This record gives sequence, C-alpha cells and structure tokens, in this order.
Amino acid sequence: MKIKEGFVIREVAGQSVVIALGAAAKSYNGMIRLNDTAKLIWQCLEKGQDKDAIVDAILSEYDVDRELAENDFDKFINALIGANIIE
Repeated sequence: MKIKEGFVIREVAGQSVVIALGAAAKSYNGMIRLNDTAKLIWQCLEKGQDKDAIVDAILSEYDVDRELAENDFDKFINALIGANIIE
C-alpha cells in the first residue's frame, strides 16, 4: 500500500486532517479528519510500513488486542481505498 502523490496530513484547528495538494486536488477536494489511531496508521504508511508493522505500532501505542488493532487498520485502509487515496 502506498499513499498517492499529493495527499498530506495537516493540522487544522487542533485536528489532524488529510488534504490533497497540487494535481491530487483536481480529483479530490475534500478532507479526512483523523483520530489518533488513523494518524498513526497514516504516518506508518508514509514510512512504507506493511500491515504487520503498522498493527505492531498500534499495539505498542495503545492498550488493545491484536484483533481490534487489525480491525482498526482494515477499516481505515478501506476508507482510504474508497476515497482513492492509496494504491
């Protein structure tokens, strides 16, 4: 999985959001508000980490079990796929 060119995290009014810049803004003109877990997943994706590494990062940051961490990962990734933000 890779974040498409032109999508970045920005802080807006104390919230982390994903916005499109440049050519990406022509096809996507919304923003996605991120909670802390989604922000962590996004930052791991930016580093090129795979699902297992990202789930491990969630487990090290939050007191949750692996199943919940994997479900959170899958839900967020599916949202990004639906918004055509990752490939």
